[in-house]
Amino acid sequence: MAPLLGKQYDYQELLHNSSFCLVPRGRRLGSFRFLEALQAACVPVLLSNGWELPFSEVIDWKKAAIIGDERLLLQIPSIIRSISPDRVLALRQQTQFLWDTYFSSVEKIVMTTLEIIQDRIYSHMSRNVLMWNSLPGGLFALPQYSTHLADFPFYYFALGRSPAKEFTAVIHMVSPLVAQSQPIVKLILAIAKSKFCARIIVLWNCDKPVPPKNKWPSTTVPVTIIEGESKTMSSRFFPYDAIQTEAVLSLDDDTVLSTNEVDFAFTVWCSFPERIVGYPARSHFWDTGKAWWAYTSKWTNEYSMVLTGAAFYHRYYHYLYTFYLPRSLHSMVDQMANCEDILMNFLVSAVTKLPPIKVTQKKQYKETMMQQGSKTSRWADPDHFAQRQACMNSFASWFGAMPLVHSQTRLDPVLFKDQVSILRKKYRDIERL
Repeated sequence: MAPLLGKQYDYQELLHNSSFCLVPRGRRLGSFRFLEALQAACVPVLLSNGWELPFSEVIDWKKAAIIGDERLLLQIPSIIRSISPDRVLALRQQTQFLWDTYFSSVEKIVMTTLEIIQDRIYSHMSRNVLMWNSLPGGLFALPQYSTHLADFPFYYFALGRSPAKEFTAVIHMVSPLVAQSQPIVKLILAIAKSKFCARIIVLWNCDKPVPPKNKWPSTTVPVTIIEGESKTMSSRFFPYDAIQTEAVLSLDDDTVLSTNEVDFAFTVWCSFPERIVGYPARSHFWDTGKAWWAYTSKWTNEYSMVLTGAAFYHRYYHYLYTFYLPRSLHSMVDQMANCEDILMNFLVSAVTKLPPIKVTQKKQYKETMMQQGSKTSRWADPDHFAQRQACMNSFASWFGAMPLVHSQTRLDPVLFKDQVSILRKKYRDIERL
């Protein structure tokens, strides 16, 4: 007897090398071949009349599958041949989006089910079809935040809109204000001079009481002091009502920035409103010797994180950080008093599938941190660094994979967009740093 034809081929290899996969009915209407095809980026060709596809209440399966008629099998080859290469690519891309977002784990299947039930119950604030069928998906587009697409950074350009030209600076203050020569005073004055700054919020997480108003620098923009009730690291990413702008400039109290640097970074963020845009960059790599993810602060041409000690991002990420991430991760960050910036980078990269954006090589930031290393800075502390290594692996375990994406992009006034001479003159002081 001749060997079976199927034994000559590797099934998984065939799946991944195929553009279309037939999915006939199994013992029932459905078949596990359907999820196999989705996982392999093979467009399912469904041959099971009357089958209600999973989550069809919210998922538009016409964008990811071919719905055939099992009574007209001979027409399937001609139907498939008539599909243009561009649509085949779009169909395959959608299969990957749907698999990764809703079907790649039991947890995601359960969460998707619960979110759909929630939309049924609270129909007045349910997500629309576009949210469910485009990146980042319904699990990240929380309706408790908003039901309007224009309020989420992911949909700005699809709607043909741009962010408002204002930002709120949020300064995380852990050192008491005792002298006018402190970096925090210079930082507030530099931020207040920005023509884009709408408000400055100081999160007072010090043990000492807030100084009287006459101890703070005088500015033309309002300065709001919020005393942290819990005084935790996660509190810097709480969605405070005082943040009314789309853009948030997150700052540490020892950050050194000029007004020009703030203005230019904000200009860049307006072109990338779904990402983190800022100055201090870090990276990760897989340590084969220890078989774990490693964190590095070495200055190279590649990075995967922009730390929130000096970075812009959309205020929605405060809401997502606070209400989407589990309490276990919040507790880890708060107990260590560390890693909240890494966790925010994990979150944003998991949502966007994109790296952050680093702006001009800010060597002054690095030098300042090194100078403070022998006194108050945590960056030179071996225990602090070891904690960040541990955080990387705990976060990757919860997300189910490493969401961080490496990039070599660095934007500065000379290279950003066009009109080089105009931008170079506009932000001339940056080149002198």
